[in-house]
Order: sequence, then C-alpha cells, then structure tokens
Amino acid sequence: MIKWVGRIGFALLLVVLVAGIALATWEPFWAKRENVAQSDRIYTAEIIRDEFGVPHIYGKTDADVAYGVAIAHSEDDFSTLQDVIAMAQGRYGAIAGQDGAAVDYVYHLLDARGTAERQYPDLPEDTRALFEAYATGLNEYAAANPGELKLANLFPVEGTDVAAGFSLRQPFFFGLNSVIEPLVSGEALRPEYGPDIPGFPRTVDPVQASNDAERVAMSPLGQDSGMNGSNAFAVSPAKSGGPTTLVSNAHQPWRGGVAWYELVVESEEGWHYAGANFPGSPFPFLGHNRDLGWTNTVNTPDMVDVYELELDDTGERYMLDGEWRDLEKKSVTLPVRFGPLVLPISRDIYRSVHGPVIKNDNGAFAFRYGGIDNLGQLDAYYRLNKASTLEEWESILARMDIPSTNFIYADKTGNIAYVYNAAIPDRPEGPNWRAVLPGNDSALVWKGPVDYEELPRYVNPASGWIYNANNAPYTAAGTGSDLSPDAFAPELGVELKQTNRSRRAWKLMSEAETIDRATLEAIKYDTGYARDGYVGDLWDDLEALDLSDDAQLSKARDLLMEWDFTADNIGRADSLALLMIREFMSSSYQNKPRPDVREELRGHVDHLMQHFGRIDPPMGELLRLRQGDVDLPLDGGSDTLRASTLWDVDEDGRLSVRHGDSFIQWVEWNAGERVVSQSIQPFGAATTRPRSPHYSDQSTLFVQHRLKPVHFWREDVLANATSRKTVTNRR
Repeated sequence: MIKWVGRIGFALLLVVLVAGIALATWEPFWAKRENVAQSDRIYTAEIIRDEFGVPHIYGKTDADVAYGVAIAHSEDDFSTLQDVIAMAQGRYGAIAGQDGAAVDYVYHLLDARGTAERQYPDLPEDTRALFEAYATGLNEYAAANPGELKLANLFPVEGTDVAAGFSLRQPFFFGLNSVIEPLVSGEALRPEYGPDIPGFPRTVDPVQASNDAERVAMSPLGQDSGMNGSNAFAVSPAKSGGPTTLVSNAHQPWRGGVAWYELVVESEEGWHYAGANFPGSPFPFLGHNRDLGWTNTVNTPDMVDVYELELDDTGERYMLDGEWRDLEKKSVTLPVRFGPLVLPISRDIYRSVHGPVIKNDNGAFAFRYGGIDNLGQLDAYYRLNKASTLEEWESILARMDIPSTNFIYADKTGNIAYVYNAAIPDRPEGPNWRAVLPGNDSALVWKGPVDYEELPRYVNPASGWIYNANNAPYTAAGTGSDLSPDAFAPELGVELKQTNRSRRAWKLMSEAETIDRATLEAIKYDTGYARDGYVGDLWDDLEALDLSDDAQLSKARDLLMEWDFTADNIGRADSLALLMIREFMSSSYQNKPRPDVREELRGHVDHLMQHFGRIDPPMGELLRLRQGDVDLPLDGGSDTLRASTLWDVDEDGRLSVRHGDSFIQWVEWNAGERVVSQSIQPFGAATTRPRSPHYSDQSTLFVQHRLKPVHFWREDVLANATSRKTVTNRR
C-alpha cells in the first residue's frame, strides 16, 4: 500500500512538473509567426551622437534614416521598445502580467491588428517604406543582442506590426479608456458636460479622460496626461521684439512607452527635423524643421459615442433597422504572467456595425470613436515633418487623419497658429449625443469626422501670442483675440474646463507688454496658483475649519493661510500646500466630491512629521528628481506651468516625480537667420541604461531651468560629436 501511495505521489509530482514546464514555455511557441513580411532592401544610416548622447541620424533616403532611428533608439531603450512591440502583437501580458493582459484585451477589442492589416497596404509607398525600414532596424538590433530579449519569438516584426501599435495607442490620447473601463466593470459612465442623464449617465469628463488614460499609459498605452497635460506657447516677432518663438513644453511620463525620445533626422530626400518621438515611431511627433515647427497638447472633445444594443434570446444577435444581425465574435487568448508561469486566459471579443461591443450586467454596449479604423496619421505625421509653409502644413491637418491633440505652430516667416485638431464625429443635429444611444437605428452610426473648417482655429491673432495648457480653446490669445464658444456647434463636444496653468498663462501673457525671451521663460517656469477654481474652494474650506480641538492642525492651517500660492521651493508652506492641492485638483477634474479637508490635512501633517519631524520642511527636500544615484530637488507642482505633476512616495517619505515637464524645446527664427533651438529632458537620452553616461546627464540642467543646445545643422553636430558610426543591415 505504501509503495502505491508513493507511486501515486510521484506521478502527481511529475504531472505538476510537466504542467509547470508547459505553462512556463507555451507562450513563445503559441506566438510564433510564419511568413513575416520582412524588407529585402539594404539600408545604410550614419548615427552621430552629440555631447548629451542625442542621436543625429543621416541617410541617403528617408527609409535609410528610419532604419537608423530604430537602431539608435534600441541602443538607448530596447527594453521599452520591446514592451511596445509586445503590445502591438497582443503579448504584453506575457511581460507585465495582469496589467499587460488588460492592454492585450484592448488590443483585441479595438481590432488594432485588423485595422493595420486593412489600412496599411493603402498607405503611400514611401510611408510604408519608412515603417518597413524601421521594423528592419528593430529586427537587426534584436538579432545582434539576443541577451536583451524579454520574450522569445517577439522578433522579427514587420511594418504592419509597427502600424498596429499606432492603431492601439492613439484612442487613449483622448480618453477612450474612461469609456472602456466602466463598460467592462458595469459601472455608470461619467457625465461629460452638464448634469447626469437619468438612467445611465453618459460618457467622459474631458480632464478625467486624461486621468483614466494615465493609468493605462503607465503600462504603457496612450498619452499619460495624468491630471494635467502639456503647455505650448507661440509668439510672433511683433510681440517678442525679435524672433518668432515656439516653446514645446510636453508633460509626459519620464519612463515607459510614452516617454519622449529626442532625435534629429536628415536625409538627402529633404527630411530634416529635430524633435522627439515615442517608442515605436520612425519619425518625430513634434519639433521643428528648417522652416516651421509645431508642438502638441492633449485635447479631450467628445470623441466617443455609446450605443445600447437590443439582443435576442441567444445573446448572439442584435436588432438594427428592424432586422436581427449576427454579432461578430472572436475568441482570443490572453497570455498572463504570474511569476515564472504564463497562463492562457480565454476571452470572447464582440463587434457590431457600430464598433467594439462590451457585455456587462446592464446589457450589451457598442462604442464608436473618432478616428476608428483609420491609419492615415502614419502618413500625416510624416508629411508634416517635411512641410515647408503654413498652407502646406494646414492642408495635411485638414485631412483629419490625426484623431486628436491640439497643434500650436510657428514658422520662419512670422506666422503663429493654433488648431484644435480632432477627428470629431460628424453627428447630425437632433439626437442627444450625450446620452447612451439606441443601437437599433443605423442613422445614428456616423461615417466620418466633421470638416476641418468647423474646428476652433487661430492664425496670427492680433495679440501676437498663443498658448494652450489643456484648457478650452476659447482662451488662447487674450481679450479681443479669443474665440467665442457660441460660434461652434454643441455637437462638437468641445471641452469647456480651465486648468490652473491656463489661468496663469492667460493672465501673465495678457499683462506682458512685450513677450521677449526673459518674459516667456518666467511664464514657462511659473510656479504660481490662482486662488480660483478648486484651489480657491480648498482654501475657503481650510479657512472655515473649526480646529479648536487640535493645536497641531490649527498650526498647519495657519501656515497654509499665510502661503503665497507659489510652489517655488522658497515658502515655508510649500511642502504642505503641494500635498494638499493634489487630491483636490483630482476630485475637481473627475467631477467627484471633494475629499474631507480635515482628513487630508491630518494625513499630510502626519506624513511630514513622520519623515521630516516638522510640518514645514523645504519643498526641495520633499519633492525629488531621482534616477540611479541622482537625487535632486524640484520645484513646481500639480497644475503649475512648471509641472511636477505625478509622483511615487518612496520609503523615506520623499516624492519621486515620474510625470511632469518632460521634453522641453525652445525654437527661434530671427528674420534672415537660420533656425536655432534648445531642449532639455529630466534624465537623459538613455533612461533604461544605468551604465550609460547619458542615463541622467541632463538632470542637473533640468532642475536649474536650463536648456542645452540642439545641434540642428550638420556642421554643429560634427563639432560636438562624441561618437560616429555607420550601420547597415544584413540580408
């Protein structure tokens, strides 16, 4: 009997062992693909790195340059590039576990690969050539560095894989996740504008859309605008007293799949551009060429419509125009890593003529969003890189291929402009588009975006300046130049909210007689808060508190009442104010009840006392820039123009910033002179390479509000080169 028990135990152990090995090894074999369409071209690029390690990539053709972009970026951050490629294949869960599997679910839900396969072949040949060359560069680096691979059979990739990554991530820039998350969980959708709609409140608060996208962006997916996004400024020569000026002040996460990567590209085919991209892109998304430049800030118009479907008893058909139609159904496998094991999780994905469908306890809901099933942005960004005039640049935007984001523009001839760019659905008047719509009427399934001419837009306003800080487009250029919301159709769903950054920028720029370099620098690095909106409400609530029973809290409140409303690392109340504002800003932007003021004050006082032994430590001791051995003080706060927006609380109680001012670029065109620019990043060019000298070599300049030169012109690059090499792919 004992022998039989022993044999059974051994057999069970063997079964468990075999099962464990299977779960640890199945995913790469399951994911292996045949007949990946790799390019048979030979590419050659020259990569010159300057004193800060920024790559300057040269090639005879644009495709040669795109190949070099992939090689250079891989050298600096192949880890993140692999994450992006895994997302573009629905395999991120095999790297990042449950968080990654959530991204993979969305990949299948949105049919990102299907969009790429349908639309990629119709892109212009030269645009496809860029993506194929870029894929070749990734494959080349992966083959040469097998020890860095996170997943087997992730490579080789093809141009369609790279395109699928764009299709997946773009909708999260305008907050699609704030619709997907509540639909998946069965929760009510948040109202976007005005009061809740009885029965089933409708979609997205514009700034909350960014907040929800931030959680996924850290995966990384979409734009990590978090609680506050980017700033942008353009000033005409008449107002600056000198150059046409463009300031790009993007707020992105400092690490991950939507962290900026700086580069300069130049080919013999006329592509010459200095700026930054995200991992997985063969071209910059913002920056400047010889003649013009632009930058972006996130906007959040109402881009998503939700439809409630009427299903039959089987749950597999839905009613449309009086007829039953079959729901498209596809079963997918999500690989989910748990320690050394990767579990296969099966999910059913549904679609209707409206778009993706999610079933929950409340029913079945389809959603449709601006830019759905469109890959035109891949070509549009490439053409924008090579545009030379305002008219050409606008004609590309007018195609409505880039689904969202504001564009702020300047050029060498003195033009400045702001386009509230968004592929907003062309909705007919009449239906309540803010409600969940009936899914049985095909007349409510719009076919495309509104015309470009319907969007808010400024060109050379009389004020001579333009800004955006993720605010409504109706405050952008000052009194007498600002547009009126009454001039635009309510069906556009343009957001109406303001940010503290917007209030400060509008005030400071309106008050300036001349916006020269020094004035604009002071505005860009402003750390002030207006006692208005949620900040004003918070201070009013603090003032009204009865703290007669708690001397410590009373002392803390008195300290806050004396605060000068600047997070400049000078005032005694800066640290406490920094901590207090964050959650009240968040609740305001999410249209949620404000936190209990007393509880918040108690928690932050306790935190400061525990870690600093006082309620008034210098803010620079609390708020830190940390990367490896670098540990530096920061200024600014959540929703200040000098942005230190999101942070992690470290074990020592310090706040390690992970999101805020990121890639900053300052561009100037003086009449009759060549363009010049400067830039800075919080860390360096190689944020995931601790052994690189460029792991954090820009950090000291960053905290000191200083910029470094952008070597746009080749002679300057050669004069400041620290390395130079030529790369060529193998057949």
